[in-house]
Amino acid sequence: MMDLFRKLFSNKRAEKSSYINVFPSLQKNKEYIQNQLFHSSDLKWRSIRFNQLSGLIVFFESLSDQQRIQNEIIRPLEEKKEGNVDAIIASVDIAKKSDLSQLPQSLVQGNCVLLFEGTAEAYIVGMAAENKRNIVEPENEGAIRGAHDGFIEHLITNLYLVRKRIENPSLVVRYYQVGKATKTKLALLYMQNLANPDLVEEVDQRLGSIVMDTTISPGFIAEMIEDNPSSLFPQILFTERPDRAVAHLMEGRVVILSDGDATAQILPVTFFAFYQSPDDYHSRWIVGSFIRLLRLVSFIIASLVPALYIAIIGFHPEILPVNLIFTVKSSIDKVPFPPILEALLMQITLEVLREAGVRLPSRVGQTIGIVGGLVIGESVVRAGLISYPMVIVVALTAISSFVAPSNEISTATRILGFPLMILAAMFGLIGIMFGILFILIHLCKLESFGTAYFAPVMPLRIKDLKDTFTRFPIWSLNQRPHDPHPKRVNQERYSRGWVHDDPEKE
Repeated sequence: MMDLFRKLFSNKRAEKSSYINVFPSLQKNKEYIQNQLFHSSDLKWRSIRFNQLSGLIVFFESLSDQQRIQNEIIRPLEEKKEGNVDAIIASVDIAKKSDLSQLPQSLVQGNCVLLFEGTAEAYIVGMAAENKRNIVEPENEGAIRGAHDGFIEHLITNLYLVRKRIENPSLVVRYYQVGKATKTKLALLYMQNLANPDLVEEVDQRLGSIVMDTTISPGFIAEMIEDNPSSLFPQILFTERPDRAVAHLMEGRVVILSDGDATAQILPVTFFAFYQSPDDYHSRWIVGSFIRLLRLVSFIIASLVPALYIAIIGFHPEILPVNLIFTVKSSIDKVPFPPILEALLMQITLEVLREAGVRLPSRVGQTIGIVGGLVIGESVVRAGLISYPMVIVVALTAISSFVAPSNEISTATRILGFPLMILAAMFGLIGIMFGILFILIHLCKLESFGTAYFAPVMPLRIKDLKDTFTRFPIWSLNQRPHDPHPKRVNQERYSRGWVHDDPEKE
């Protein structure tokens, strides 16, 4: 405890000692700023005269909007010649600073600094350039119906996309700065009237406790704040869709946006949230329920089918029908490898091809599909290296793993298949059962910011099952999920009043 107080007081003394008054001399101020920024070539200086005083306008040409500096600072000051700087400069983001040590940091944020001879104050004017791309549909989360806009790398634009959908004063935004060197700006979003205060406080504490030099990607933030970063299963949901982020906000969850990244992080989440998609709610409820069930079945197929094939061929061939046994045996006899090596070879080859397809430019990416089809399909079978049943099993596994709407859970599912295949090769179906039991125990123990990861199955909550394995009709979903512990679980009862207006239908 004493060490903690010593560190706190030492930090305060260090901060206090770093304060430097702005010099009345322009030359001294210029030398200090140049030394602090190591005489960077893109640091520009513009002389000006105002109120019969010599002045300097300082900015980074790579970060500041030079057209705005010309129109909103230089031209008004040259035209007026005299007056109050605050009243003449037409900018809502202008502040006076007497601490010289703050000026270099303000400059690297894209601001413009205005200094005058004989004045121990500096004006900091927000003139950051906005080089951002247009709002387009996310490539990784396409939708058949609904909105087709997606987050981009500009934080303010992303906040606009969220606030435009939630025109409610209860939506709260908190800013954070992470990374001593990069100074990455984060935004924490939540609904004041819905989000659990304990959840908001916990996320606030975890974000505030991050100490690192660089935050390049959202994966940095996720690993620093999630409960169990060593788990194979992701505990934070990444999305590029504003409508998906808004839907989770209205359930009482929180969203983290990062400047320079086109992805929102949603927390807390459950395992089943990774298999839900906005398309489930844009379709009729029967269709949406069928597709969601299909996704959950695809998780079982992608993780278990190769292991089941190895166990049946190696230990339990009697499970197969008699006619199928002869067909499979005639194909397997030509292969010199045991089923486990056969499966591992195919799975690793498939992963290599998938990674190559992602990294290659789009113009040549299609070539990988053609080459992969020839190599994995006809060629390896004719060479006697792989059996026909194994090609079918691996193809079914690959297709099933790509059904998941979230890339994180899709990757985790494919990796999960490898230890299950090894257990199947060693112990047969008993090994698979032990593997499944271990996975279920892990899922039941795992938590995401105090929320049970396998909810609402464990702990069981019947009412939340309406929107888990299937999707019930919208008019029956009048309760928010209980897993984020929102302030208000019950919503205003959805009504189809027109049904009761007809006397014949009453």
